[in-house]
Amino acid sequence: MSKKAKSAKKARRENISGPDAQAPSAVSDASVPAKKLSNKAYLKELEKLEAELVHLQQWVVSKGLKVIIVFEGRDGAGKGGTIKAITGRVSPRIFRVVALPAPNDREKSQMYLQRYLPHFPAAGEVVIFDRSWYNRAGVERVMGFASEEQVQDFLKGAPLFEKLMVSKNDIILLKYWLEVDMDEQTRRLEARITDPRKQWKLSPMDLKSYSRWYDYSRARDAMFEATDSEWAPWFAARSNDKKRVRLNIIRHILNSIPYEVAKPAKITLPKRQSAGKYQASVHPVKYVPEVY
Repeated sequence: MSKKAKSAKKARRENISGPDAQAPSAVSDASVPAKKLSNKAYLKELEKLEAELVHLQQWVVSKGLKVIIVFEGRDGAGKGGTIKAITGRVSPRIFRVVALPAPNDREKSQMYLQRYLPHFPAAGEVVIFDRSWYNRAGVERVMGFASEEQVQDFLKGAPLFEKLMVSKNDIILLKYWLEVDMDEQTRRLEARITDPRKQWKLSPMDLKSYSRWYDYSRARDAMFEATDSEWAPWFAARSNDKKRVRLNIIRHILNSIPYEVAKPAKITLPKRQSAGKYQASVHPVKYVPEVY
């Protein structure tokens, strides 16, 4: 590798890494206030990270990597917005988002993890789970959709299942918990009530679970204790500030999956063909009204 290439690679790594790149090892319900990040600064940094995500995508495809990224957290923690920030500039055929609905009667009769397996990545794919098999340790436990025996069986089995994923099937598994505090969650859920653009996000389940803050805290703590393994650790991210958590998680993903930037192919647009005998159609075209 030339000195120029090494220097560029070092600069790129410094641009996306730093002493704060690692997520906190413990979750606190309180977040540290920080100076508000301006939209200009956020978009500038996001643009850099988006370019790196494209480089990562090319590396995943060229090396046939299989990546799973799991997002968990309370309602209103910012999972959807973070996933949109990750996927905004990459191919949806490579970065697939999976957000499963409640299981139907057939799926309820299956082995619990069975409904998730068909969505796992093949070589050259990144699958992002917007909530995952950890529903059993969270919402199903808190809302009584699973028995305590089923929950305990899951907590014992999940680390073994994930070890098979990582060690026997070469899957890169990243698990993120987004932590929002009480006041911010209230503000976001109230916004869903009053903002027509967000009302679709508010489900009856959100309203039921809102009052059970400490039940969710206990479920989260038990989940971490049982499934925070050496081969598939949990990473917590404070998400009161949506812009910061998106940047921090993207940077953490980039730092967690070693990749190299492929040399760009030299591309030249070909000459257009001549019009020849083409004549414009006389069929009247209905254009969209140009109101704006």
